[in-house]
Amino acid sequence: MITVVGEALVDLIEGPPGTTLAHPGGSPANVAVALARLGDATGLLTQVGADPHGRLILDHLAANGVRLTPGTLHAATPTSVARTTPAADGQADYSFDVTWRRFSPAPSTVEGDCLHTGSIAAFLDPGAADVAALVRNARATATVSYDPNCRPSLMGGRATAARRVEDLVALSDIVKVSQEDLAWLYPSQSYVDTGRAWLAHGARLVVVTLGAAGAWAATGDVAVAVAAPRTAVVDTVGAGDTFTAGLLHACAAEGLLGAANRDRLASVSPATLTAMLTFASRAAGITCSRRGADPPTLAELHGQAGSGSS
Repeated sequence: MITVVGEALVDLIEGPPGTTLAHPGGSPANVAVALARLGDATGLLTQVGADPHGRLILDHLAANGVRLTPGTLHAATPTSVARTTPAADGQADYSFDVTWRRFSPAPSTVEGDCLHTGSIAAFLDPGAADVAALVRNARATATVSYDPNCRPSLMGGRATAARRVEDLVALSDIVKVSQEDLAWLYPSQSYVDTGRAWLAHGARLVVVTLGAAGAWAATGDVAVAVAAPRTAVVDTVGAGDTFTAGLLHACAAEGLLGAANRDRLASVSPATLTAMLTFASRAAGITCSRRGADPPTLAELHGQAGSGSS
């Protein structure tokens, strides 16, 4: 069981001139859906309102087999919205109307052997305090996975944001981050140097996604890199979230999740780490080939491998 904690929102994605398409989204919710499509038992602790956007999200999560943790529905709060504008190269720009409240009551722990969080939920007060407390409590039994998924418009100054990221890195076992996020957090530092610093700060595994250049990962002992699969990019919405889900699925398949397996995670072999990154990259590549956050099923990935596709 993997529990994901964080925002679910509706992506209002600009389509042909004069049209807007509404898609369920939010980085943590996307991760939960991607995990469920890969066959992993998945729970989501989030916040949605009792409004049409909330119903769209709830129906989407239910259709994909994501189990909702009690406390998710906030009847008095409107469902959060992101407006997404894809650029010509498929990259997406975002603006947000997001509310992230304290949980009432705040859960003291999570189910399963992994907690994943990050993005807006880990930064936006007042709810971010509950997320941090839940991460600290979960460490006793679960692997903690974290993706900063930086949203500069919501995070305040760069220095303050970097300190808050580092606080969560110190509590995390797996940190997945994009090169774009690192370039904003540490504009004068290479991603390799940041990855090494985060390992020294407490993480067992740091993974940096490099867009079309693939992905790089390191533990205290090894570092590997993989190329990105050849993909006809439609847009990149949800691609990083799919990568995260693919990485966690691969960790589960290798028996690397759970607090008792921290040492095994930290000493994963180069061959295994390369295979895990390759799987996650292939999953993300399929998402890039489709409109919106539409991650693949495990059957699709097996079929792709069987056909000899990269």
